[in-house]
Amino acid sequence: IEAVAEALVFASKAGADPAKVRQALMGGLAASRILEVHGERMVKRTFAPGFRIELHQKDLNLALEGAKALGVSLPNTSTTQQLFNSCAANGGAKEDHSALVRALERMANFEVGSEAADTRGKAA
Repeated sequence: IEAVAEALVFASKAGADPAKVRQALMGGLAASRILEVHGERMVKRTFAPGFRIELHQKDLNLALEGAKALGVSLPNTSTTQQLFNSCAANGGAKEDHSALVRALERMANFEVGSEAADTRGKAA
């Protein structure tokens, strides 16, 4: 979910149509159920709960506690948990976990699907 969210924020802010980017990724090795379902929710801005952020936080906490007990580092799990924490802190704990994209959007100051300011090739 985090990787899909990053890809869509990046591509959308760069000026690409996120729906077309998602469709292109579905045709390659990045194809997955997460990209199919949650990528579509991110593009269409439909965050009605399926699996809530607060439940995903609980599961990631269990994974991180288990990893700590085993002396295993899970850096991407930890980062994703922090993004979910940001969503929850901004009122999104009950939203679908695809709303993780909102944490990345806040950091990018850009919403997936918004028109990107295309300044490429223009004189400053």
